[in-house]
Amino acid sequence: MIHQHGRGVRAALAAVSLALLVSLSGCVSLFLPPAPSTTSVPTGEKVAADLEPFYGQTLHWSKCEGTFQCATAMAPMDWSDPSRGKSIHLALIRATATGNRLGSLLVNPGGPGGSGYDFIRDSLSYAVDSKLNDHFDIVGFDPRGVNKSSAVKCYNDPSEMDSFLFDIPPDPVASDAWIDDIEKSNADFGAACLKYTGELLGFVDTVSAARDLDMLRAVLGDKKLNYLGYSYGTFLGATYADLFPKKTGRLVLDGAVDPATTDFEVTETQAVGFENAARAYLKDCFTGSDCPFSGTVDSAMARIRAILDRLDASPLRASDGRMLGSAVMFTAIILPLYSESNWPYLSDLFTDVLQGNADYAFQLADAYYGRNSDGTYEDNSTEAFIAINCLDYQSVSTRATLRAEAAELAKAAPTFGPQMSYGGTSCDQWPFKSTRVRAPIAAAGSAPILVVGTTNDPATPYQWAVNLANELENGHLVTYHGEGHTAYNKSNSCVNRTVDDFFVNGTVPGADPNC
Repeated sequence: MIHQHGRGVRAALAAVSLALLVSLSGCVSLFLPPAPSTTSVPTGEKVAADLEPFYGQTLHWSKCEGTFQCATAMAPMDWSDPSRGKSIHLALIRATATGNRLGSLLVNPGGPGGSGYDFIRDSLSYAVDSKLNDHFDIVGFDPRGVNKSSAVKCYNDPSEMDSFLFDIPPDPVASDAWIDDIEKSNADFGAACLKYTGELLGFVDTVSAARDLDMLRAVLGDKKLNYLGYSYGTFLGATYADLFPKKTGRLVLDGAVDPATTDFEVTETQAVGFENAARAYLKDCFTGSDCPFSGTVDSAMARIRAILDRLDASPLRASDGRMLGSAVMFTAIILPLYSESNWPYLSDLFTDVLQGNADYAFQLADAYYGRNSDGTYEDNSTEAFIAINCLDYQSVSTRATLRAEAAELAKAAPTFGPQMSYGGTSCDQWPFKSTRVRAPIAAAGSAPILVVGTTNDPATPYQWAVNLANELENGHLVTYHGEGHTAYNKSNSCVNRTVDDFFVNGTVPGADPNC
């Protein structure tokens, strides 16, 4: 989760689902097995009487989205009181196994707020390799609050979302009036979410989503959960393992979130992570002939900071009338840093802005937010991201703590730290308070769990993978030495072989393979 000060929205680039990174990189080929409509028979396991209608439901799959299959599952809105009669729906999509089927493999692309449905539909061969699809039905699902499932909704008019995301507060950054503007914007946003979402807004937390995951496991007919979680999906997977350790089958958590980190610690660690990724980009940029920077990496980082400061003082107008301030520019910078293959977009971005143009920056920011060229939005990923995080992270901030944290961020990450300050205001006036205390997850009694970490992952820094693997009673670290956010099916054969052998054969590495 990343905080930035364009109206204080949590412009959480950690919420970038992997499907979005595919859209930047280009098309991905799909391996889609044709399959007839069918049903999933639940496991029939014994559960409490008030859970039986959910754990005992039969999924009816029908052909959809070409040669995929789709189904809808029902879950209680409130798992603590399933018999209240209020239920929600969860959208699922799957590519059936092409060979010797071992069961279902549920996949989450990250976020929170990323659509697992869209991820599998649009980028199946990016999500998993062909070996996994040989042996598993690959199942994408939209968690509660997200996209095609019962979803969070905050605005009826896309222009209101534009205002929330892109308007620039009129007062000087970090002034009391500027913070007042941010707090009002966030409060208005929360009130709108409650108005259009209703009671569901209080039940989109990760613990509830993990309970959904166990129900989905059962109705898919699997006695144990096989799961591949990317980014935020690692937090969902770890939460599941903590709640249902005896139901864990083969879990891989790639691009790990450390469940013990506080809201501010997340922000500070990511600020440093993205700063390191930007420095890696610049080193690479200097080797080319069309790099918009010259000199040293330090001088180039200082110039990037100067560009952001200049946009605060004098925003650029885009052709559609929107004004490019430092907050939107920061979003545009960060998005390509998620993947080394997207670094050329950064050079194009800086070249364009240095020439006084704003349109390309807005194209990148719009890609992150899922905003279409006509001003509509493809999904509710931003609303869901904020709603879920406001329930998962406790927000405690005063003007004094905000300013102290801003100073600490600026010291830890001089280029990007200032952009990630003052995010602590986002959930202060959220309609529902978080009850979750951030703490290590041990998942005592679970099956082996692989935790994959990339040494220069900017969004979920490597240390988080180390931490999570150590916190889990049966965690096993798999290190990829390289750049980018997440590693499986995106890095090298060592990572792929380790993950595939674990899923297909149950092979647990005796030590970190250091891929």
